Amino acid sequence: MRNYPEDIAGVGDERLVGETALVTGSTSGIGRETARALGRLGAHVIVHGRDEDDGAEVVDEIDAGVNEGTAEFVAADFADPEGVSALADATRRTTGDEGLDLLFNNAGGYFREARLTDLGVEYTFQVNHLAPYQLTAELLGDLADDARVITTSSEAHRGDQIDLDAVRSVDEFSSWRAYQRSKLANAQFAAELGSRLRERDDRGVTSNSFHPGAIPGSGFFRHLPAPLSGAASALGRLPFATTPAEGAATAVYLAVADEVADATGRYFADCREKKPSTEAQDPRAQHRLWEASAELLGIDEPLAPSAGDEP
Repeated sequence: MRNYPEDIAGVGDERLVGETALVTGSTSGIGRETARALGRLGAHVIVHGRDEDDGAEVVDEIDAGVNEGTAEFVAADFADPEGVSALADATRRTTGDEGLDLLFNNAGGYFREARLTDLGVEYTFQVNHLAPYQLTAELLGDLADDARVITTSSEAHRGDQIDLDAVRSVDEFSSWRAYQRSKLANAQFAAELGSRLRERDDRGVTSNSFHPGAIPGSGFFRHLPAPLSGAASALGRLPFATTPAEGAATAVYLAVADEVADATGRYFADCREKKPSTEAQDPRAQHRLWEASAELLGIDEPLAPSAGDEP
């Protein structure tokens, strides 16, 4: 069997001809493998990243495939809300009246430097959570019927809670805690989005998150301190390490597999549903994060409850 994500996920015979997918953070790692897999299945893929040359390389790979997949590249900086809006606008121009079929909130990273963005928000939290929250909010009205929204979380979300005051400060900054917090936010966001879509949207749109695995080959570990990054490089040479293609398999599974067509608000790993942490499952925590995210961005709360609805 080929070591492609779609084959690992058991969906290699499916076809996505006529569908459009936006994969954020798709110039490297699991995002790149996901974009290439969707192209092989025949989709038109909007490739996103910050580097034009890397983006052009992924587009060329998809366009040169033997199937009907096509691609285009859009650059956007996820630390800049205007850049996120520009990506949403470019996506809208591409999809037109047909709508977006697949939205992969994958862009993100592990950042060692303690810094605040122009919004006064800790950088990791804005790039890894607020940017996909904003992008999804701006594209909600442009999703096609039965569209699927897939968000990359991580098992790193376990063992933490989100302190909404801490995301406005870099006092006592810990890069690992910042990353944990952002990945917990990804899981809570996907669950809350799934709940709100089910209650307030009749188009059959679904939302799920997943853990891709520990992937030394993805480039993630380049941000770790020297001793840990060196250990991770060594781990990448071991036979049991997860490859980017294997990490992308669950993303592709959630995008294509018939058996999860109606699954929403759930968390997956290794192409199977898995229980996230207790905190990730807390409906009140999900609701608080949803409201606070809109406030931090200065936007209207997407899919807001009607008057009298319980939070």
